[in-house]
Amino acid sequence: MWLEVPEEPEEPKGIKVELVLWEEAEEELCRIRTKVFVEEQNVDPDEEYDGLDDRCLHALAVDEEGRGVATGRLDPVKGKIGRMAVLKEYRGLGLGSRLLSLLEETALEQGLNRLSLHAQTYAIPFYEKSGYTAMGDEFLEAEIPHYLMEKTLAEGS
Repeated sequence: MWLEVPEEPEEPKGIKVELVLWEEAEEELCRIRTKVFVEEQNVDPDEEYDGLDDRCLHALAVDEEGRGVATGRLDPVKGKIGRMAVLKEYRGLGLGSRLLSLLEETALEQGLNRLSLHAQTYAIPFYEKSGYTAMGDEFLEAEIPHYLMEKTLAEGS
């Protein structure tokens, strides 16, 4: 059920990361999130699809054939990153970092200077490398241990 976080990501070839709207890419975003969260981690689909996707900005990594391989979202109302998911065969390529960077740049463009996220406990080192700090105690979300993490953004971060 837990995903491994590789130590040294390799640079992916032919994969581009772009910002998309839910209505433009719903099918690909859902396919990735269903595979990672619902199938791999047994998250209830009703919990995964929380009704907030329409208001969020989504980062999508696509391969050379245009198929989505990783995603994450930014809720500009709450300043919250979420739903970070990379398909199993594409893990360890640095896509999570690329998605996170794009979402942070987008947050700055939206006038946000502080972000939060709920990190699965195993992923804390990944987010710490990007400057996030764990806050408070571990809690369960979708029956998976998480920590609240926060980061203050600065131009050029």
